[in-house]
Amino acid sequence: MGSIFVTGGTGYLGSNLVAKLLEEGEGVVMLARNPQGDRLPHPGVRWARGDVQDMESLRRGLTGCDRVFHAAAHVRMWDPDPTRFEAINVGGLRNLLRAAEEAGVSRVVYTSSFIALGPTDGTTGDEDWEPPRRTYYNEYERTKAQADLLAREEARRGAPLIILYPGVVYGPGPVTAGNLVGKTVSDFISRKLPGLLGEGDRRFCYALAGDVVKGHLQAMRQAKDGDRFILGGENRTMVELFTLLERITSVAAPRRKLPYWLAGMVGRAQRWRAHLTGIQPEITDEVVHIYRHEWAYSSRKAQQELGYSITPLARGLEDTVKFLQQRAS
Repeated sequence: MGSIFVTGGTGYLGSNLVAKLLEEGEGVVMLARNPQGDRLPHPGVRWARGDVQDMESLRRGLTGCDRVFHAAAHVRMWDPDPTRFEAINVGGLRNLLRAAEEAGVSRVVYTSSFIALGPTDGTTGDEDWEPPRRTYYNEYERTKAQADLLAREEARRGAPLIILYPGVVYGPGPVTAGNLVGKTVSDFISRKLPGLLGEGDRRFCYALAGDVVKGHLQAMRQAKDGDRFILGGENRTMVELFTLLERITSVAAPRRKLPYWLAGMVGRAQRWRAHLTGIQPEITDEVVHIYRHEWAYSSRKAQQELGYSITPLARGLEDTVKFLQQRAS
């Protein structure tokens, strides 16, 4: 059996996936724009210099590979060049699928996102959820939804493709764009959170990175071509999240409530500042719009068909807190 080609392997979820593949004895080829500058997560990985926007680098990297995990994405609240969202999230997927078809790979597992499926206000969505009258609030959300449509069309056309929708991925590890819950937990421990956004009553689907990684391997090995699975976890509100953190850390949960309109004003100012200075904003008015909604999903299909398992949020948060406290000491 050939090696597994991984895009996005230097990101939070991708690096966890690569570690698990190596642990299980798989050969891994990892695409990276700057192999010398990127930290090698584990010995045994073969680097392939390139970018999902560069077809020739994908063709070179796929040499000797018969399976693909495509986890690369442009995950940002803001970018001075907004065309990069479509170029990477949509164009990169299109390039990868074309290169994989040329290479004759047996399976591509594509990491989409819960955000591609849309908000679920008042209900709990599944793989077939379609929100009525959908509005896209930022370029990341729009292009992940557009890429999902592309992936579904390619699967209907016969591509050996599996589409996965992780929830809000969290867990032990560095605070990155792919582990924003880690920043929230870190700020909570440091008592830096200004308060709850709105009433804190919107549900989000929190998925432990380790569970999501196992779900990726289960999908690669067990799913049928064209299958789609949500890899989520418990659906909890911000109030519930902070109540759990208070119990774990003995740090008081924030009680102050920040109105959405006020947070939106702050976010708009930060976005304007970003345009002027190039400094990444901590929040934008576009992201505040996303937090006004619920994003609650069921992983029942993955549990029933793949054997996907969900770690209780309390246990996952305990491990996350422990990691952050050890790193700070």
